[in-house]
Amino acid sequence: MIGLVIVDDEEGVRRSLKRVLEKDGYHIYLAERGEEAIDYIRRDGREVGTVISDFKMPGMDGLETLIEIGRLNPEITRIMLTGYATMESAIEAVNAGIDGFLTKPFENLELRAKVREYNVKKRLKQFVSEPVLHALQTDLKSILPHKRDVSILFADIRGFSAMAERLSPQELSNMLNLNYFTPCDDVIFTFNGTLDKHIGDGIMAIYGAPVSYGNDAERAVLSALSMREEVARINAHMAESGLHMSVGFGVSTGEVMAGVFGSRRKKEYTTFGQPVNIAARLEHLAEGNQILICGETQARVRDVVETERIDACALKGIDRRIEIFAVIGRKEKNSLTNGGPVV
Repeated sequence: MIGLVIVDDEEGVRRSLKRVLEKDGYHIYLAERGEEAIDYIRRDGREVGTVISDFKMPGMDGLETLIEIGRLNPEITRIMLTGYATMESAIEAVNAGIDGFLTKPFENLELRAKVREYNVKKRLKQFVSEPVLHALQTDLKSILPHKRDVSILFADIRGFSAMAERLSPQELSNMLNLNYFTPCDDVIFTFNGTLDKHIGDGIMAIYGAPVSYGNDAERAVLSALSMREEVARINAHMAESGLHMSVGFGVSTGEVMAGVFGSRRKKEYTTFGQPVNIAARLEHLAEGNQILICGETQARVRDVVETERIDACALKGIDRRIEIFAVIGRKEKNSLTNGGPVV
């Protein structure tokens, strides 16, 4: 999305910003008032990726404008521009979820660099939680390939192919995006995990890379429990429509190779190693709404959750028998430790 909207009641400022930012290839729309920008987003804003709004304007001020635009499309990068910068207004903007804060006067090169920075940061937030993003920004070496001790979580909808055949493309899109990926991804971010990828209707998340909190297995298993609870809540909400999701989960813990891998066409941060394979096999083995974990994971979470041993079995592609436990639920008094990140 390379559309960019500039909102400012001063024509000279609008034209100046347009002249500077056009050099970076943006398709720019100019608005004199916040209401005008909001109408444009509603009417023809599918390609808009960024909005820059002055703070002090007649009618809706910049903060009100950006908040409303965020409600219309939370994926838009929202940047506040003001010549009346105060600590109070900056804090207010940050608390409202505004992505960037610029002050006038500004240097042209600085403006272009800041807009790029805020856009990159916004996009990265789609892949990692805010604490992880902060750690990456402070130490780029953390994304270079290296060995890490992690916990891997896989989740997958049972009977998805049959469900997909019954639904229209729009119904399928709404169910997946709104009722599955969004709530489950939010859980991953809440527990400071790294969303690795969506694989069809499957989800893969990493706990412990690129940032470890020292209790990554706990965070992975509690994420699975929270996802299961979210699915139950969503099923109750969808009952009238006749839709029902049944999701299986697998969690494994151990040493992997983690880092950025890929070609010059596409790269991604991911992990390779036996724990990844074991987690995938456990998820495949799990029944609907069942969470299966390996013995190493169970040893690290037994003070936090209730588990039930399942007979050890051979998993495809794994050269040893794996201890398997089903997670029943949280223990009444569990303490998820909140250590700081370790890159």
